[in-house]
Amino acid sequence: MKTLISFCIWVLALAAMAQEPVELITYNIRMNTSGDGEHAWPHRKDDVAALFRFHRADIFCVQEALPDQMDDLESAFPDFSYEGVGRDDGKREGEFSAVFYNKMRFKKLDGGTFWLSETPEACSFGWDAACRRVCSWVKLEIKETGKILHVFNTHFDHRGEEARRESAGLILDKIEEISGLGGAVVLCGDFNLPPASEPIELIRSKLQDSFQVSEMAPYSSIATYHGFTYDDPPRERIDYVFVSKALKVLRYGGLTDSRDRSFFSDHLPVLVSIQLVN
Repeated sequence: MKTLISFCIWVLALAAMAQEPVELITYNIRMNTSGDGEHAWPHRKDDVAALFRFHRADIFCVQEALPDQMDDLESAFPDFSYEGVGRDDGKREGEFSAVFYNKMRFKKLDGGTFWLSETPEACSFGWDAACRRVCSWVKLEIKETGKILHVFNTHFDHRGEEARRESAGLILDKIEEISGLGGAVVLCGDFNLPPASEPIELIRSKLQDSFQVSEMAPYSSIATYHGFTYDDPPRERIDYVFVSKALKVLRYGGLTDSRDRSFFSDHLPVLVSIQLVN
């Protein structure tokens, strides 16, 4: 009898875990530059790590992370691993658009990085972009269910209009090539574009904007580009989490976590709780 009860408890616990949503945060953490003065990375890094920890992120995707910032985050989260490379040499030079994931909950099956350019497999500039730009991705198995989740993280160019337009099409092609749009896919990052722009509309033709499909009404700030302080006016929603139809979005938030009226970056993090439909 006791054995049967223990087995039933185990089955119920497993079923409960299988229903737990995945908490994902995308965050442009602002590169480490001494020119930011009191807002430079050494003054913010503990708060950024605390934000990920407090909101119980299972996956967090960062943009503008320089090698020393990647080292700080890796040290702060020993139970996490990441996928991503520096955009300027395919190793450690330049900014990362990395995907951190909890190794206790996920098993990495595959991953990589491609450049947003006419030669995506090579370290390269694309079209009229001012900088090299990348998209890093990882294929994860959710250990408690065995189900597969693909996460893509990117940072579009801040100047090149052609680059942003072409980058949207390239990423959609790569998602289809790597994962197929029928599976559970997340595409997130800093797109440097407002919601009504042509490239965002193109992405929305294939993937859902989590802001629009969240079962709970979107929480907190709509604008995600704010500046460092409350004195900086909100600007636009340029950071996104897109999901395939195999995922439902339980909640969405543009987080306004701060300390002494200062944010932890010049962007706000976006948090979503997602769950596989089947």
